[in-house]
Amino acid sequence: MDYPFRVAGSGGFHMLAQLPPALQNLHLPLRLKLWDGNELDLGSDPRVTIVVNDPSLVSDFTHPSLDLLGRAFVEGRLELEGSISEVIRVCDELTKALVDEDDDNLPVRTEHDKATDAASISYHYDLSNDFYRLWLDREMVYSCAYFKTGNETLDQAQQDKFHHLCRKLRLKPGEYLLDVGCGWGGLSRFAASEYGVKVFGITLSREQLALARERVRADGLQERVELQLLDYRDLPRDGRFDKVVSVGMFEHVGHANLELYAKCLFDAVKEGGLVMNHGITSRHTDGRPVGRGAGEFIDRYVFPNGELPHLSMITGFISEAGLEVVDVESLRLHYARTLEHWSSRLEEKLDLAAAMVPEQALRIFRLYLAGCAYAFSRGWINLHQILAVKSYPDGSHNLPLTRDDIYA
Repeated sequence: MDYPFRVAGSGGFHMLAQLPPALQNLHLPLRLKLWDGNELDLGSDPRVTIVVNDPSLVSDFTHPSLDLLGRAFVEGRLELEGSISEVIRVCDELTKALVDEDDDNLPVRTEHDKATDAASISYHYDLSNDFYRLWLDREMVYSCAYFKTGNETLDQAQQDKFHHLCRKLRLKPGEYLLDVGCGWGGLSRFAASEYGVKVFGITLSREQLALARERVRADGLQERVELQLLDYRDLPRDGRFDKVVSVGMFEHVGHANLELYAKCLFDAVKEGGLVMNHGITSRHTDGRPVGRGAGEFIDRYVFPNGELPHLSMITGFISEAGLEVVDVESLRLHYARTLEHWSSRLEEKLDLAAAMVPEQALRIFRLYLAGCAYAFSRGWINLHQILAVKSYPDGSHNLPLTRDDIYA
């Protein structure tokens, strides 16, 4: 055997007999530790240890999908020891060698109703404001930051993201901005205070809304920022808004509802107005989930009923609604860096986090943040800012001929 196994104890030999031959060609810095103390190294100098607490898991190592490993960790059937980013990398290498990519795993497109979306949003975003405050930036911005050089702090990069969005929208004092999925209100307050606009923001999270309104009052912005618990399907559709921004929201809409979502935004903005969609997009043109079980884990534990559209899918619906797409920018590597910040900040405060949320929730978020940082860095998923205009009846609009003003 040309493979540097190290086996301790007879139980380790029993486990070795059940492992697939493909493992013999791997050189992973991984140790498998059994419930009885026996150990098996799958390479020299292991930096990650999978502690198997449940004997029934041994047979599953012949096809260890990312969903299987993640689910077992969440349920406490196994433990993952080592740097969380290294854990994600090594587990990906393990599954890549033994599990098919699920190329035929086509998405199931189910129309979302309001109750389904409200429950899904509450599950994730109403977990604990204190928990999110622990690892987000000071404004609690829960979306991709914008790194001009890569050396910025998370706080600075999120402020730069706000500026980037507002400049793309060409916000002017006195305009009326719709913020769809306003979260804790960071962008709404920023746009009002820095660009002099009036803002109407909506969310389905009661916890987010309570804190967002508290922050609006603390900043003295009650006359310029109004935040409501409202579904996007209940937005006014009379073209009252000069500009519309939607950040990290359309991922929750569902493929079957994207046509309606785009039409709601079209109807909300006035002629000549701009619409900005900022959100995560699929690598696959048909919008199927990330393979080897990663997508299933996210749907099961992180964002129930979330569905990522491909760039072509969401821009298609935006265009069919009557908006003209005028600018698209990928911020994939920006989101990888953002998630690396979030993950490292959470890992530094695990003891505090454990007092705020249930153990299973903390296990989920540890895998989710580190796993998504890895996924964005590897190109499994993307992040696109899509700017569209509602042209006047004659086809004209007021946008500059170049993008130079955005970076001035």
